[in-house]
Amino acid sequence: MKASDLFVRCLEAEGVERIFGVPGEENADLMISLKSSKIEFVLCRHEQAAAFMADTYGRLTGKAGVCLATLGPGATNLVTGVADANMDRAPLVAIIGQGSTARLHKESHQNMDAIAMFEPISKWARSISNESVIPEIIRKAFKLATEEKPGATVIELPEDIAKRDVTTLPMVPTVTRRPAADWKAVKQAVDLIASAKSPLILAGNGTVRKRAARQLERLAQKTGAPVVNTFMGKGAIPMDSPHSLYTIGLQGKDHVLNAFAEADVVISAGYDLVEYAPSFWNPDGDKKIVHIDFTPAEVDADYPVSVEVVSDLADALWSINERLNLDHEGSLPLFDIGKWQELKETIWNDLTAEKNDVGFPMKPQRILNDIRSAMGPKDILLSDVGAHKMWISRYYQCQEPNTCLISNGFCTMGFALPGAIGATYARPDSKVVAVCGDAGFLMNVQDLETAARVNADIVCVVWLDGEYGLIKWKQQNHFNGEHSDLAFSNPDMEMLAKSFGIKGKHVKSAVDFGPAFEEALAHKGPVLLAVDVDYRENVALTKRLGDIELVL
Repeated sequence: MKASDLFVRCLEAEGVERIFGVPGEENADLMISLKSSKIEFVLCRHEQAAAFMADTYGRLTGKAGVCLATLGPGATNLVTGVADANMDRAPLVAIIGQGSTARLHKESHQNMDAIAMFEPISKWARSISNESVIPEIIRKAFKLATEEKPGATVIELPEDIAKRDVTTLPMVPTVTRRPAADWKAVKQAVDLIASAKSPLILAGNGTVRKRAARQLERLAQKTGAPVVNTFMGKGAIPMDSPHSLYTIGLQGKDHVLNAFAEADVVISAGYDLVEYAPSFWNPDGDKKIVHIDFTPAEVDADYPVSVEVVSDLADALWSINERLNLDHEGSLPLFDIGKWQELKETIWNDLTAEKNDVGFPMKPQRILNDIRSAMGPKDILLSDVGAHKMWISRYYQCQEPNTCLISNGFCTMGFALPGAIGATYARPDSKVVAVCGDAGFLMNVQDLETAARVNADIVCVVWLDGEYGLIKWKQQNHFNGEHSDLAFSNPDMEMLAKSFGIKGKHVKSAVDFGPAFEEALAHKGPVLLAVDVDYRENVALTKRLGDIELVL
């Protein structure tokens, strides 16, 4: 068969159901081969958006999301989305075109070393130099992308290789079982937890993958320890669980830091240091840390590990739970979760204080309360990056894993709108909402056309303030209220939506937002909802949290 046909058959063998992308001249053979396949090609309006769609699809399915671009500028446009998937632990395989191998050794049209460009931002990147190795390269790309910890891999297919005849066949994917937890490490972890005065569980990004969340909740119940999740660990334990102390991640004071101040042992589960540096929650480096994760702990002076349990995370948590049953039968839970209820109530009262505020422009707290009230436990919110992300991260709480997706490792603007489109393919039975700032929204606004064309059931809520709000907030904090020029103008959002052929509304009062949002959720197809936001609350929040009395 032709090499491009073999390539597609290998993708089918990997269980690929769809590819997000923008094709070019150099991958024309592959695109024609795809026409005879059951694999759906979702044509996008920008390669970065295609990568974000594949990123979100991978996070939600656990299977590698696939994106495609041509060589040169197509490949460079993929970079941000590939880097985001890699740093946020989303399985993704990127396919890029390349010119004929006969001209790659010299200066030629759009010729660049794309593999060298992708190597620092991916787990593995290779060019296919011989058509007979296509099955091996595709198998390896998918295996590495989904292997813990997941990330991005890149395959480059030169146009002349795609045209050649080949006799090899696809490889059959096999399931790789991850190693079980070492029993000595499990015993040491249980002994350290049992000897603690006040243990605390820190739930990171890894806890929302596979079966880890269920075992994490069992651990909380058996130990009696509170659970604090990172931005990317939302839903690892239900928000209404007595063990939930909500979210940590602001780079300043917050009520939840009092729990860390009191804790002498921190049980770190599926936590990536890139999510929230340990210097913020362990500034003196005096906590004893039980590191439970797929990989050994990163070396950090503020993350001194006492015990490492390195294995499949769900298995490690299960093993610790079983050891607790064995060693402490009849005396579980080890600690009284009731001691934390006053702090939990303090945090919750703080989070809900402005839920009925009728001021306009709307306070971020009111917007998020209305959104949370209207969405079900399995519905999905995606946060773009900007000042609104900080509000979502602190105020928006979850019942289920993977129902709040935040770009926090790589932290890139432009993620939420295309990511929401990808989420509809992964979770067609869930309502999907993208919350964007006006700056990040316009970075990938072109893919509103994609949403309209595929009739994606998404609601895109855009917070309007006409500035780069997060940059302004940080500058004000660091420079005594001063900031550089960060203002810009916005289009008429209702007219913009109409021009893309979708429903749109600019909400003009706080009391109208909730009903407008519920109407948007019920609508079939994409909806753009814009609302003016009062970002004077940014500095007000900084001041209010700065006045918190911490026992540090």
